[in-house]
Amino acid sequence: MKAILLFSGLLLLLSGCGDASTMPLSFADKIENAHAKDKFMAEEAVRFDLHLSFGGKERLNGTLSLLTNSTKGRIDYVDGRTLIFDGGKVYYSPEFTEAQASFAAYTWSYFFMLPYKTTDPGTRLVPTHERKLRGRPYNSKKLVFDPHTGASPDDWYILYAHTTSHLLHAAAYIVTANKSAEKAEEDPHAIEYLAYEEVEGIPVATQWKFWGWRTGIGFTEQLGEARLSNFSFVAAKALDFQPAENMITAGTF
Repeated sequence: MKAILLFSGLLLLLSGCGDASTMPLSFADKIENAHAKDKFMAEEAVRFDLHLSFGGKERLNGTLSLLTNSTKGRIDYVDGRTLIFDGGKVYYSPEFTEAQASFAAYTWSYFFMLPYKTTDPGTRLVPTHERKLRGRPYNSKKLVFDPHTGASPDDWYILYAHTTSHLLHAAAYIVTANKSAEKAEEDPHAIEYLAYEEVEGIPVATQWKFWGWRTGIGFTEQLGEARLSNFSFVAAKALDFQPAENMITAGTF
């Protein structure tokens, strides 16, 4: 009799736990699944061309080569300049200033990688009341960083994901490099991800638009735009992350 009671109690306990496969997915899970993170991370590296302009002036025209685990990357500009980042170090051609090199090395790669970064160590997703853009509702969370995470832990992103596809549609953000969070929050911006295409079963946005952004309002004026093209997944050994002798090294974080 005692054995029957113990067995019955175990069944009740197990049934109360529920099947993990039927548990609702989190905001981060939905984004990562929509962007085929497992497939993306199964690849070693991704390479693509990026043509970026702000205020009608070309800001970047070149090729990005990135390890999918975000630890290394390089940007080869069509004019011959090069940036390489490896962990917390940046190596750059003498034509750059250190501030220009550090910003370019990490900013554009992070924008591309953002759909895969929602569960990185040192990140947290917290509720936000920002839910609409141009009057359209989105699933939304605010991505913040624990202290001492990365080069700019005071940065934040408000992520807007489509309610049906769960693809990332936009992210409002502040950049605190060389300024306080309070100063950065006086001029927040946003990136909009558009024209998704599939590359070997992985959706990638082939157009970016950059906007001014305001709390409770959303997009304001357009600031810039980018085109991404010629995507390919490659082996890590096909990429060269060794800096040339004339390259300068930026500080380590």
